Amino acid sequence: MKEVNIRNVAITFIIAVILWNIPTPDGVAPNAWHLFAIFAATIIGIILKAAPMGTMCMLAIGVTALTQVLAPDDAGKSITKALTGFGDKIIWLIGISFFIARGFIKTGLGNRIAFIFIRIFGKSSLGLAYGLGLADLCLAPAIPSNTARGGGIIYPIMKSMAISFDSHPDKPETHKKLGSFLTLNSYYMNLITSSMFLTGTASNPMCQKFAADLGINITWMSWAAAGFVPGMVAFIIVPLVLYKIFPPELKKTTDAPKMAAQKLKEMGAITKHEWLMLLAFVILLSLWIFGGSLSIDATTTAFIGLTLLLLTSVLTWEDVKSEKGAWDTIVWFAVLVMMASSLNELGFIEWFSNLIKGEIGGLSWQVAFPVIVAVYFFSHYIFASATAHVAAMYAALLGVGVSLGVPPMLLAMMLGFMGSIYGVLTHYGHGPAPVYFGSGYVELKTWWLKGLEIGIVLLIIYMAVGGLWMKVLGYY
Repeated sequence: MKEVNIRNVAITFIIAVILWNIPTPDGVAPNAWHLFAIFAATIIGIILKAAPMGTMCMLAIGVTALTQVLAPDDAGKSITKALTGFGDKIIWLIGISFFIARGFIKTGLGNRIAFIFIRIFGKSSLGLAYGLGLADLCLAPAIPSNTARGGGIIYPIMKSMAISFDSHPDKPETHKKLGSFLTLNSYYMNLITSSMFLTGTASNPMCQKFAADLGINITWMSWAAAGFVPGMVAFIIVPLVLYKIFPPELKKTTDAPKMAAQKLKEMGAITKHEWLMLLAFVILLSLWIFGGSLSIDATTTAFIGLTLLLLTSVLTWEDVKSEKGAWDTIVWFAVLVMMASSLNELGFIEWFSNLIKGEIGGLSWQVAFPVIVAVYFFSHYIFASATAHVAAMYAALLGVGVSLGVPPMLLAMMLGFMGSIYGVLTHYGHGPAPVYFGSGYVELKTWWLKGLEIGIVLLIIYMAVGGLWMKVLGYY
């Protein structure tokens, strides 16, 4: 029972029962309301950490099938509909991309890229921050697990560099020398790069799926085109702002390029498997960018990349089977997407959007747009999972905004970007957060305070620069 908190499971169950038995509001089908009760209870259980996310989702799919909310009076059809999420191509895009990310880690190509950038830019603490960020940026398009990217590749190198300059996690008096600054900056850069690509973090394709359910078509290229400019502005500005408000005591790190060069020397020449991994990366990126004109979608591209890695033995089938994070993500993504999409099909999202519109219908879209984005951003304080937050609020807020006249593509993309950058707020706000916070370099109060300050900076950049850039692109 170590994984299950009985008290919180009981609270979740009670909330589900209360919601289920509330009289169905006018305009909502009874089965839509009952599915909402299951969905809301699942999200609350995840927030309360009543049980692992996979456990909560398995419970949800069982209850959904048992209660037949998706197909009243037809048990066979009910379980079939409850399992539809597992056939969604977006789910498999994410799962396969996790396997591809394993290739970067297994071959050492990810580490090599990071050390190359450190060797070039690492002569100062600010340059070191940018070098680590550039490595993250290069890896982001093909590694949708920003936890694997940040925690598995960038964080160990960052920590090693900090310790090399006598900034040790177990010596608080040395934290501000370099470790604290690099920890926060590397985490912020990870979230910025996550926002720039559809495959930058696991929750982005979920946004794409929910937007598509509302008739808004987002492709890999349209996301990258919209996200690149505000992302690069944030990429340049955030380290400078952090350097000003939270400066490291050590300004020069002249030995860092030498250390990186030594690491590269120890790694030796690029191996055959690294070259093959690089080739697969180029093919993936090319098809994600140009595949639309060839009728090759993003999921098909991911399958092509994985097949290439398997056939060249860069990855083995054992690697695929042992990638627990990928299979875990496939399971709970499939369930959350199934429930959220079904709520839309049953008319619940439209009803909720109209309900909110009735309350704030007097607002112009120019006022409603920043209000909706700000509500979505700051509500992340109550979420310990970016994915749970996207599942709970993205479709509903997008529907509300569109009903108020906010340009659909503008709002869909902006809420998508928020799904990454709102992670700056807390030490539990995104996948890599526990890894970086767990280093011990940054105390809790500082993490939250600097996160709020940087969060406001990011909101301004993405709303102003991103909004203007999407106008230039013709997205609205």
